[in-house]
Amino acid sequence: MKTKNLQERAINALRFLSADAIQQANSGHPGLPMGAAAMAYTIWTRHLCHYPQNPNWFDRDRFVLSGGHGSMLLYSLLHLTGYDLSLDDLKNFRQWGSLTPGHPEYGHTPGVEVTTGPLGQGFANGVGFAIAESHLAARFNQMGQKIVNHYTYAIVTDGDLMEGVASESASLAGTLKLGKLIYLYDDNHISIDGSTDLAFTEDRAARFESYGWHVQTVEDGNNVDVIDAAIKMAKADSRPSIIMCRTIIGYGSPNKQGTHGVHGAPLGDEELASAKENLGSDPELRFAIEDDVLEHYREAIPRGRELEADWKMRLEAYGRIAPTKGKELQRRMAGKLPENWTDSLPTFEANSKGMASRAASGKVLNAIAESLPGLIGGSADLAPSNKTWLDGYDAFSAETPAGRNFHFGVREHGMGAIVNGMAVHGGIIPYGGTFLVFADYMRGALRVAALSKYPAIWVFTHDSIGVGEDGPTHQPIEHFAALRAIPGMTVIRPADANETAQAWKSAIENRNGTTALILTRQNLPTLAEETHVEKGAYVLKDFDDNPEIILMASGSEVSLVLAAAEKLAEEGVKARVVSVPSLELFEKEEQAYRESVLLPQIGARLAVEVGIAQGWWKYVGSDGGVLSIEKYGASAPAGKIFEEYGFTVENVIAKAKELLK
Repeated sequence: MKTKNLQERAINALRFLSADAIQQANSGHPGLPMGAAAMAYTIWTRHLCHYPQNPNWFDRDRFVLSGGHGSMLLYSLLHLTGYDLSLDDLKNFRQWGSLTPGHPEYGHTPGVEVTTGPLGQGFANGVGFAIAESHLAARFNQMGQKIVNHYTYAIVTDGDLMEGVASESASLAGTLKLGKLIYLYDDNHISIDGSTDLAFTEDRAARFESYGWHVQTVEDGNNVDVIDAAIKMAKADSRPSIIMCRTIIGYGSPNKQGTHGVHGAPLGDEELASAKENLGSDPELRFAIEDDVLEHYREAIPRGRELEADWKMRLEAYGRIAPTKGKELQRRMAGKLPENWTDSLPTFEANSKGMASRAASGKVLNAIAESLPGLIGGSADLAPSNKTWLDGYDAFSAETPAGRNFHFGVREHGMGAIVNGMAVHGGIIPYGGTFLVFADYMRGALRVAALSKYPAIWVFTHDSIGVGEDGPTHQPIEHFAALRAIPGMTVIRPADANETAQAWKSAIENRNGTTALILTRQNLPTLAEETHVEKGAYVLKDFDDNPEIILMASGSEVSLVLAAAEKLAEEGVKARVVSVPSLELFEKEEQAYRESVLLPQIGARLAVEVGIAQGWWKYVGSDGGVLSIEKYGASAPAGKIFEEYGFTVENVIAKAKELLK
């Protein structure tokens, strides 16, 4: 019998729009949308402050579907509430060119806040959202004006909670007392393999209580009123909240609900019809939305319009009360950089002593901090080594949310995904740092950042065997190539202090992509005051107008090949030295420029880098060579390791002469 209750029919609309799209695609995950529909309904109709006709309204609440495999639930919500996502888009789920891909993608579908699917990433992104909100509220709310005042909601799953990145970020969120963070846990006790008892028997409530979260339990995840009351209680608490909602995966499916069989496969035509009949919907109809149900959901449009209009009025009044801060907030919300901020970039005098590029990076950060008040960040318990600390500014904490320095703790993966959330939120320019070798621990977050074009900045120091005595566990070998292999990741390895300053300029101006800065522990001579990092590679020095060999290198090896070229010149060998801080930036240059640097008529080319050779053969060609490291490092003083591994002036000269034979 058809149910007459509007709320029940509205929830069922979420379930069956999702299930219909999955059935039509013959691909997808119906279990989460059907089981979590009531939770989503409660958030979106009773609590979420948003405006479907302006998905980028700055003070909107953020919603994250961390279990991105349940993407049809989110797409159904977006369509029903009035975002620019049509019913045809839902019918085109998981198809080529569709606005409804298998997992939500930031920047692709209107209303999708972050890319989710790799479990745990969305959980940690939400922590980044809450940090950004808290920081901006502390910086700009004054005289009773709450211009920045929004919540972050998420639906998280068993799989999210199993992932280490969620544990790392949840622990930090509790420490920071992020009270604007409210997560609903889809506690259905089922994963792909079967019951969560197979591998996940811990007391989740006790775990989150130990993190410092406010924990509530809702025994019936379909009870909207109880969920609503729990969210209200969460809003009243100063701690981050998790509401553990006991749900049934695939709810309504007579033969599959509560089983792992409904997780990741369409119900099938017969079972889908039975589920609709079971819940009081017409089993014959597909993609059916009753008029009053659509009208009910579309109330989000006038409600959102009123919310945004009220905020705009308050923002205008705020600009009159606090004109300086008002202009600053407007600039940040627009994603614009301050005028003339580059004037604060330092220039370093050329000298043989120089400094480590990590030290130069620290000097650059502190030089530009005042000009870029939105620049905030920290490292994974390595600030003294990464040189990421902004002097004269507080650390971000529950007591000092206006602080600009972050103690992420030894949580590389959590840091990566949190920084991604901070970057997507807007209004700030976040960075996170660690040793380069530990980029491995955060690769999931790095990949999502590159895929989604998040404007996050990564500071990776201790970039080679130059780490020295710490040995092979801490000496990156394959990491340059591994990062360069990520499409959309701009990797910059500066050769000296001035290239480091320009590398920071490039990273900060890259508002449509993510950047990794690769920095040394050991000192590097400062080679020249004029650099061209923005071009990715450039001629550092020609020893003759008609060079016969090209020596190219990145980072610490640039000074090595320069010294070798000087020796070669004394022997009458004419070399060109090319600094290659970024292969990605070099590839963006016109072919004519690239050829002007690498001179296609010259076959004798030698690339030198203290990592694997992968990626360099394209630039040296079949007649060239690469001086690289194809094994792990060793524990010894850095100078000794460089010598033993052949990174000496003498060996570079020998390799160059071999190519000239």
